[in-house]
Amino acid sequence: MLRCVSLFSGCGGLDLGLHRAGFRTVLATDSEPLCAETYAANFGCVPFLVDRIGNISRATLLNALGSDVGRIDLLCGGPPCPPFSKSRFYRKDKPRALEDPNGWETVNGYLDVLDWLRPRAFILENVRGLAYRVHRDALEAILERSEELGYKTSWTVLNAADFGVPQIRERCFVVGTLDRGFDFPTATHAQKPTGNLLPWICSGDVLCDLDTEENASDEGHFAGGQHNHLLKEVPPGSNYLHFTAERGHPKALFKWRSRYWSFLLKLSPDLPSWTIQARRSNNMGPFHWRNRILRIDEIKRLQTFPDDFIFCGTVEQQWRQIGNAVPPVLAEAIGRMVALALTGELKDAA
Repeated sequence: MLRCVSLFSGCGGLDLGLHRAGFRTVLATDSEPLCAETYAANFGCVPFLVDRIGNISRATLLNALGSDVGRIDLLCGGPPCPPFSKSRFYRKDKPRALEDPNGWETVNGYLDVLDWLRPRAFILENVRGLAYRVHRDALEAILERSEELGYKTSWTVLNAADFGVPQIRERCFVVGTLDRGFDFPTATHAQKPTGNLLPWICSGDVLCDLDTEENASDEGHFAGGQHNHLLKEVPPGSNYLHFTAERGHPKALFKWRSRYWSFLLKLSPDLPSWTIQARRSNNMGPFHWRNRILRIDEIKRLQTFPDDFIFCGTVEQQWRQIGNAVPPVLAEAIGRMVALALTGELKDAA
């Protein structure tokens, strides 16, 4: 058995994929008690520390691991991403990257645990913004410190859609190993496939069967706010830019790139979804092509969670957990390559 310690575990999307790749989580952590409830509902009696990473001491961590101390194969986790997100380019009042105290606490906390446990490998996941030039100091700090601890590191940005996830979701992954080389997984899908690649999986491929006769007339949660009437005019696959002069609208209502990309953003059944955000909104999409806010069972599908995966809390709280998660299908692809690096063979899916 390959043993894993999970930090910033959330609802367990990364962990679920790693379990399928042959790992077993022996300790999980998150600062949100509700995530511990969701985790227990799906993973059983895995020890779960509920606290900020900066408050977890080495003694607390080692005590929680018990007999598994010294036998950890993998450390995984995605430090909360707002300090590295694209939104910080617009929020000038907020500090970016490691200048944000929360950004420093979470990244430094991850690296402290890496130092304390010295697992055979680690996976650190974050938004694509971690790889932006303006945030490069943070990425370099991660690479330099992990290399000082003896890890051979590599990083890349992966698009979940290239691995069979029906969602365009780009994330930065840093992987390190102590004693073996590591290769990131190669894409299995593409927007314009060639050779053995498969086409991207589209929203309609995974959502259409949820529009049964029983709920086809259900308009779902109200979307668009005061712009609901405009949302109905947005073609599937487009957003508020439909109403700009640059797109040829006869009565331009918005200036070009004057709003967030997700404003009045509508799914097309013939395309993958855009990134599912952590916040459920009535004017920031993606929205269903039927002009409504997506339902929980639908965003579970777009994130590749099983239909029977249980989420605790209110609709908003469930949405946040799902939106913050690593799609399990993408996590499994990375996990299988880490397992290969550690054992020399691909593990069978659990």
